[in-house]
Amino acid sequence: MSFRLAAYAVCVTDGRVLLACHRSRDGESTWTLPGGRVEHGEDPFDAVTRELTEETGCHGIVERLLGVDSRVIPAAVARAGAEHQNVGIFYGVRIIGGELRPEPNGETAESVWTPIPDVTHLRRSSLVDIGLTLARTLPATGHVAPMEVGGLIQH
Repeated sequence: MSFRLAAYAVCVTDGRVLLACHRSRDGESTWTLPGGRVEHGEDPFDAVTRELTEETGCHGIVERLLGVDSRVIPAAVARAGAEHQNVGIFYGVRIIGGELRPEPNGETAESVWTPIPDVTHLRRSSLVDIGLTLARTLPATGHVAPMEVGGLIQH
């Protein structure tokens, strides 16, 4: 089983959430939260703002820890074809500057502010639903129940 520690930015303002569109090598688009892998020796607190800037061009500051999610992606749907565990640390982040742009030499084709009600109509990563649930409910434990995956919601 492979393992990944990642940090994700949940940027919500005026009823909109900042989403990043990742395009796979075969051209398939999936919307997700800005964020990604925590580098070896890097603090997740720093990783989330680094990833936000790399992927979207925006600069942000962490306002709060929202929670931690751990999920195992079955081998049948994991990118590498082997079971994969993703541990995601979700932060509430406020944008303080920068300009939306595609990720230079990266997988993020575009980033957009999306009205929260419109999210349900997008092909998206389960990370989006997890982050929005954490931001909406602010559970004292920082844990959100497992999300059902299928249809428009992808691992």
